[in-house]
Amino acid sequence: MTFTTRLSAAVLCGALAAASVPATASAHPARGELLDVVPVSTMDTDQLVAHLGDHDLDASRVRFAVEAKRITYRTVDAFGKPTTASALVALPRDGGRTPRQAAWLHGTTGYRGSVASVADGNDRAATYLFASAGYLTTAPDYLGLGTGPGFHPYVDAPSTVTASVDALRATRSYAASRGLRPDRRVMITGHSQGGHAAMALGQALQRGADSRLEVGALAPIGGPFKPSLLVAKALNDEIANGVAYMAYWTVAWNRLFPLYDSPAEVFRDPSVEALFDGEHPNEEIFRHLPATMRELLTDSYSARLRHPTGTLRTKLREADGYCDWRPSVPVTIYSSAGDRDTLLETSAYCDQQLKKHHARSTLVDLGADVNHGRAAKLALPRILADFDGA
Repeated sequence: MTFTTRLSAAVLCGALAAASVPATASAHPARGELLDVVPVSTMDTDQLVAHLGDHDLDASRVRFAVEAKRITYRTVDAFGKPTTASALVALPRDGGRTPRQAAWLHGTTGYRGSVASVADGNDRAATYLFASAGYLTTAPDYLGLGTGPGFHPYVDAPSTVTASVDALRATRSYAASRGLRPDRRVMITGHSQGGHAAMALGQALQRGADSRLEVGALAPIGGPFKPSLLVAKALNDEIANGVAYMAYWTVAWNRLFPLYDSPAEVFRDPSVEALFDGEHPNEEIFRHLPATMRELLTDSYSARLRHPTGTLRTKLREADGYCDWRPSVPVTIYSSAGDRDTLLETSAYCDQQLKKHHARSTLVDLGADVNHGRAAKLALPRILADFDGA
């Protein structure tokens, strides 16, 4: 679920200054309506090769210059109320009038300024990787990140899906304004939180979330496919960055379906809750968190998490269920034995669940020496090659 840490302050300040204020939702808002387009960057192929190399990504499949925009569009929040969200759209130049589509779904970040539409970091580089190979690529910021208002509903798959489907709708509108007719198939991938989101988005498209879109391929990387297991492991300090994940998850889910009345019920230091307002850079969040779960959570709340009941148990079961279906396309799940954040075990769980439904699923273990973040760097070129062959 990796917290993004690479961020250029100059890029962030410039991007936020250039952003238009999101339009107010109308009385009859259309989900996916394109509201605003802001230029982000344009790179020729030489610049892209250098840029991808700077992010340790294989640039051997770069074929097109890329033009990137930040879009703002209408969507709904986790409660179904009208809101707006942002996304990065990367368009291959001279890539033809009917480009293929790809979606890149990002991993955990507690800071709205770390996402691809704002920050020149790893998620933007991943988006450019696909665009430079000829894909009209959408990287949703999700709700409450980028220039979107409100808080981010972390690891809430339903709202991540609505924001992502609407980002794809807005991308098609932008493409149409450029005289393009994108392929209806969407090649979906994502890392960490984005791996979980990729399976949820694929399921939604297959079930008809938008009649103009369908699943073209699914290739999640290191997703937290069984959150209930990760919660149990985190309580024993058995996953990397578990304190950060648990703190963020607890605060975010409390906003959706209350888990506590006061942060003092949950956190030994109640000020932890304020760190997850979207305005604190990830480095600052980590600096203010304790080292262990025992230092983070009260004994009473830890006991509740070890034996969840009621709404918490129901929602954890739902979050565990996004591999419990039969995709119409092959699924390749990338993980690594060296991943101590989301664990190879949860990827194996996803693979097993898919196979129970007779899906065409393959689990790729990238190795015991490959950690959570490195897994994405190694998987992305392989995923692109598979997309090209699909």
